[in-house]
Amino acid sequence: MTERDRSADSVLSTYRVLFVVCIHEDTGINRMPTTEPIIRSRQTEKEINGIPTQVVCTEFSNYIFVVVTQYGKLGTLISVTPDSRSNDISTPMFSTKVLLGKDEPLIHVCAKNLTTFVSQEASNRPVLLGLAIKDSSLDSIKHMKEVIKSCQVW
Repeated sequence: MTERDRSADSVLSTYRVLFVVCIHEDTGINRMPTTEPIIRSRQTEKEINGIPTQVVCTEFSNYIFVVVTQYGKLGTLISVTPDSRSNDISTPMFSTKVLLGKDEPLIHVCAKNLTTFVSQEASNRPVLLGLAIKDSSLDSIKHMKEVIKSCQVW
């Protein structure tokens, strides 16, 4: 690049800066507008019955994604969806389906207990749950629900 090219680039850069400053002064805009993230997410870690437990809640336009893990892994992936066949609209039924991982009855019970309130509070959106827990006692599930509530993004 020649000296003349460098000089021309420098002048163009100066004009770009001046142009931006003039636009800001004309419109009264003093700084760039802030935008909300497209995908909102919150996470936390709590000790539940002596076991470190991580929770991540992420809001997508069509799903709420919740991960509850005591292994540091995603674990079994379960879809929890409100059932449109319910006769009573005020208390919807929920169906669960294991998408990846162990398909055991206890997984379905835990998934419904942990995420039914999430779906209801999120205008009956379905919930995708990643579950990898060591302790599935009723007391632990109750504490996990509280941690999920603390990560609310819906």
